Amino acid sequence: MKKSKIFIACDTTNISKIKKIIKDTKSTKIKIGYKFGLEFLNSINGQNFVSKLRKKIIFADLKIHDIPNTCASTVKAIKYLNANYLTIHISSGLQALKAAKKNSGKTKLVGVTILTSLDNKGLKEIGFSRKLKELVLHQAKLANKAKLDAIVCSAQEVSIVRKVFKKEIITPGIRLNKNSHDQKRILTPKKAFENGSNALVIGRPVTQGNIKNNMKKLIDHLIK
Repeated sequence: MKKSKIFIACDTTNISKIKKIIKDTKSTKIKIGYKFGLEFLNSINGQNFVSKLRKKIIFADLKIHDIPNTCASTVKAIKYLNANYLTIHISSGLQALKAAKKNSGKTKLVGVTILTSLDNKGLKEIGFSRKLKELVLHQAKLANKAKLDAIVCSAQEVSIVRKVFKKEIITPGIRLNKNSHDQKRILTPKKAFENGSNALVIGRPVTQGNIKNNMKKLIDHLIK
């Protein structure tokens, strides 16, 4: 397997914990990036910390979701973060996606499909009549039309997304065991890459407990 790209989800507001995660997840065997989400980037020190990181692959998981003008303005406003990747909900609509892409510069704009915490029952509860996989396929077509740089989708949908979206596919909901936490659509790292994922987002399976030991388990899982 080629050198795997893993984004470590830094889901905490504790700067000391973030520094430890970065220190303990260094690897020469797999390519490591760091995903910072709403929790950290909305904390008092979060944006300042990320903006000063150097020589790291930064994934700003802000999941922008608004009208076209606001999406474009937000992309411009956070350029100081120097993020390599930035997420936007595909459900913001084609015009919003195009407006954001127009202003993203060197930052890869990543379209978010249906969150991995949702299943068909969850979609029905919020008013969607289409089945999950049908909706994800439709969103992937929209992302392609908007010329987005990457897509976030469940590893279980990668094969159908790949049919209409040829660029980078990033998958969350990755677990080394059967502990799904609050995710509904999960898969192991090795299986996700076999399905066609280009990069994975992994949080709690690595960052909870002994990080170095968890990293060793992850690397062993990928290269054995």
